[in-house]
Amino acid sequence: MRIIDLSVAVDAAAWEPEPVVHEVMDHAAGAAHMASEMKEFGLEIDPAVLPGGELLSVDTMTLTTHTGTHVDAPAHYGSSVSYGDGTPRSIDQMPLEWFFNPGFVLDLTAAPEQVADADFLRKELERIDYTPKPNDIALLRTRASEWAGTPMYFSEFVGLDRSATELLLDFGIKVIGTDAFSVDAPFGDMISRYNETKDPSVLWPAHFIGRERELCHVERLANLDQLPPTGFTVACFPFKLTGGSAGWTRAVALLDD
Repeated sequence: MRIIDLSVAVDAAAWEPEPVVHEVMDHAAGAAHMASEMKEFGLEIDPAVLPGGELLSVDTMTLTTHTGTHVDAPAHYGSSVSYGDGTPRSIDQMPLEWFFNPGFVLDLTAAPEQVADADFLRKELERIDYTPKPNDIALLRTRASEWAGTPMYFSEFVGLDRSATELLLDFGIKVIGTDAFSVDAPFGDMISRYNETKDPSVLWPAHFIGRERELCHVERLANLDQLPPTGFTVACFPFKLTGGSAGWTRAVALLDD
């Protein structure tokens, strides 16, 4: 079996609209910190007795749960939903069965605009000769991952409109992934179309549909160009964050040799 990494790194040196802060307590500082902490419990230890005078390094990160490769929970899309008991589930409440399923790749790089509709997806499904099955994981290849870490990553990609999102959900799909910043079109494209049409339905349709139908997005994937259109399994279990609107994931694809 071959494992392909579908995740991007969280890198404090990369450009982000909400910068990542990464602080490192090195091994020597870790020893001194431990000795200081032990004093509060009435224990004494000299860091010099440790090998090299070092203990353990510790990383402290400041970032959003939507930084890096992550899974959006239904709780991300709104404070209430029209299904179930009206309360959207947070990331720790999502069934793990959603996140380990056969996957397929839809190539959006030839889309004529920065938003793809249902007709475009139907043609792409016909091109790869595939009919999605319930619980499949749909992956959208936009090539955006080529610009990860730069401002272009947040503006140069293709998203889905409402009709395209509904089409995938009608197949029984619950998880839609993308190598872009968002499953929706870039902010600039949506705002431009709204200013032209004054139609609010063009604003974040792939997210807001989650207020009507339960789904998860896996955003900021990578290496989708290394996958065949079908014939692989996706594993993208989200981090278990109580009440979280999203959770990071080390997404991978599993291919039989």
